[in-house]
Amino acid sequence: MTRSSLRLRSFGRDSDGAALLEFAFVAPVLVLMLMGLFDFGFQVYARSVLQGAVQEAARNSTLEGGDISITALDGAVRDQVHNVIPSALVTFERTNYANFSDVRQPETFTDGDGDGVCNNSEPFEDLNGNGIWDQDRGRGGLGGARDAVLYEATAQYDRMFPLHQMMGWDKRVTIDASTVLRNQPFEAQQVRTPVVGNCD
Repeated sequence: MTRSSLRLRSFGRDSDGAALLEFAFVAPVLVLMLMGLFDFGFQVYARSVLQGAVQEAARNSTLEGGDISITALDGAVRDQVHNVIPSALVTFERTNYANFSDVRQPETFTDGDGDGVCNNSEPFEDLNGNGIWDQDRGRGGLGGARDAVLYEATAQYDRMFPLHQMMGWDKRVTIDASTVLRNQPFEAQQVRTPVVGNCD
């Protein structure tokens, strides 16, 4: 056996540096997976913080005799979110309904032509008083005594990791939270008498 063939055999058995080479192949995939996991985990955590803050604020806003303003309640939610995501843009929306069963329900109408669409001057009950048929019968704002209030908050922030550039995701993340509570019965509930309108 020649000296050159012995060198080739020993080179084939030499495993020095193999682990480093294998790690070089695996490392990019591992780093991407970790960044994706951190990104997803942070979204879940941020959403839970937002949901908890919204539920607390909604509960405080419905208590009888509570003198906390809507601005102060929204500010408390915003502060809790900013503790986790300082740059987050947080927006709020309140919609009130006569009952829990009305939440996110459309206004009722008489479907004369059976097409499932409010049109052709079909009559409808204008429960929110805006003069047009709506997919959501709620009214904006906190409402009055005994009204069910849908309190929604949305937070937007930029992703913390640059993974979105490689994966084609949006840089901006949007998370939302909502809860429905009934205002306390500190007086009689206002009767909502629907006005009959006609669909376009």
